Amino acid sequence: MTVPDESDRRPMRERMLTGDLYIADDPAIAADSARAMDLCHRINTAHPNDRDLVRGLFTELLGHYGDGAEIRPPFRCDYGYQTSFGARSFANFGLVVLDVARVTIGEDVQIGPNVQLLTATHPLEPGPRRDKWEAAEPITIGDNVWLGGGVIVCPGVTIGADTVVGAGSVVTRDLPAGVVAVGSPARVVREL
Repeated sequence: MTVPDESDRRPMRERMLTGDLYIADDPAIAADSARAMDLCHRINTAHPNDRDLVRGLFTELLGHYGDGAEIRPPFRCDYGYQTSFGARSFANFGLVVLDVARVTIGEDVQIGPNVQLLTATHPLEPGPRRDKWEAAEPITIGDNVWLGGGVIVCPGVTIGADTVVGAGSVVTRDLPAGVVAVGSPARVVREL
């Protein structure tokens, strides 16, 4: 991440959606955030047995909510429309998705409780960070992945299909398909 380009006059929301540095003071960004907070609140306070209501709210919130998918509240996200949650995928209680950039969760994915998918990044340089510049990098979770409880997936990471990430691991770089990875940072410990 570099110093922001002062000659770039695009709206901050446009800059955010293209993965460039931006400041989250754009009224359109604020409106998107307010929409997501409202829908997350409604999801998190809905009666847990009213599955039709909860499914309808997730379908409204997320960019894609696949057939047979289930996310158990509480759930938090930045915008919602940047997240795609695949068919038959399941997320246990406490999923946090900072979807400043695209978050793509494949089909048949199993996500343990208190998992965090974090696309947001900030400049290493102190000046731009103090001035509130930020950016994001997308996260992609392949089909049939299992993320154990408390896993943290960092910005820009892709996890290949059929991979298992052990509980409490911090995934800082891409993982290939068909492996078991554990630790902080997560390292491949065996092939499946």
